[in-house]
Amino acid sequence: MAALDVRSLGFAYEAGVPVLEDVDLRVEAGQVVGLVGPNGSGKSTLIRTVFDLLAAQSGRIEIDGQAHTSTAAKERSLYLPSDDHLPQFLTGREYLEMIGALYRRDLGDAADLFARLGMRGRLDDLIEDYSHGMRKKTQLVSALVMRRPLTVIDETLNGIDVESLRLCERQIAALRTGGGAVLLCTHDFALLERLADRVVFLDLGQVVADDSTPALLERHGSLAAMVFAHLDAEDR
Repeated sequence: MAALDVRSLGFAYEAGVPVLEDVDLRVEAGQVVGLVGPNGSGKSTLIRTVFDLLAAQSGRIEIDGQAHTSTAAKERSLYLPSDDHLPQFLTGREYLEMIGALYRRDLGDAADLFARLGMRGRLDDLIEDYSHGMRKKTQLVSALVMRRPLTVIDETLNGIDVESLRLCERQIAALRTGGGAVLLCTHDFALLERLADRVVFLDLGQVVADDSTPALLERHGSLAAMVFAHLDAEDR
């Protein structure tokens, strides 16, 4: 059973111009899949549709075998958006405890990961006093310790320091080893070359490429070369 199964997904905004056209996307359990594409390619719309923040207009979406609109699907998945909007009136500890209560999970190892990400002694400070990077790390801690069947990370790794990025890579790899699935949306192609099992390239609402990372690297030399060659060939 796939952790995420998107079939023939279509979506258009009020102007009627399709943003997503017959998009297929499958993320298996125990797999990290990269999602790449230029701004305006439909990546964010795709993710928001998966999490029922936008209503799918055609096609179907299942999360861990459940209809994506169901409570069961939402309990099995977690979405980290690209922004760093967190409740500023809470401390880091209170925020993590709130997330744990929502998902009915003990986050006992959150404090240790918080410290390992360079935020020792800041767990009980108000989030309004956190830097942009600290807010990003707080988001990542909440996802990494939650261990949902499906975790979607949308550019959340941007803005954190190199040491913390390496630790997060190891934590994501551990999620995969434990059978979790991760959809990682990022412009950091080198990160995906190190970490992703597969990469899906989306442009103008359509899947341009979907293959294993080794196969794409063998064919194009690098993910950057693949993306740039396609963009250069397009009459944009």
